Amino acid sequence: MEGTKPVNKKLAAALSGGAVLVLALSGCGGDDNEKLNSWAKQVCDAVQPQAKKIAAANAAIQKETSDNSTPEEVQKTDSQAFGDMSAAYKAIGDAVRKAGAPDVENGEKKQKDAVKELDGISSSYASLQKQVDALNTKDQAKFADGLKNIAAELDKLSKSGNDALKTLEEGDVGQAMQKQASCQAAAGSSPATGS
Repeated sequence: MEGTKPVNKKLAAALSGGAVLVLALSGCGGDDNEKLNSWAKQVCDAVQPQAKKIAAANAAIQKETSDNSTPEEVQKTDSQAFGDMSAAYKAIGDAVRKAGAPDVENGEKKQKDAVKELDGISSSYASLQKQVDALNTKDQAKFADGLKNIAAELDKLSKSGNDALKTLEEGDVGQAMQKQASCQAAAGSSPATGS
């Protein structure tokens, strides 16, 4: 049966939407506010390795879709990728939490909203990992159906959510982040091939 391959391609397409979120966080648009620059540097330095992790997870899923992979291989790769993404978004949330509120109007609310959003995305990927782990790889049709449901959730996840992050990065925060070398590197990094 050919059921798994087209579905996993959908999964990869939906996933690439999620990577945009991190690049939004890391590639923002100059104020000379020392406190804000320090905040931006702390966040950007923490985001860069996580952005690479997310790009590598994306690349792994996309690679698995281009090969003639067995359901077991697809399951293993997807599970690992979702786990990595969950951990990466959690780490980004922790970094924003640890950095404290940026020195801008409503900074505290913007920071709290962004952390809540990042933690929510992390939980969503953890949930997808559990779902992919539970798929029946012995029955190709059931496996393909299960992947279809996961792809649909992933699609929703990639379209939802980064409003609080966008709000956090508006104005002076975005300008301060854009000045950071680590944010520029994260935004410019192409998806890694292999680890």
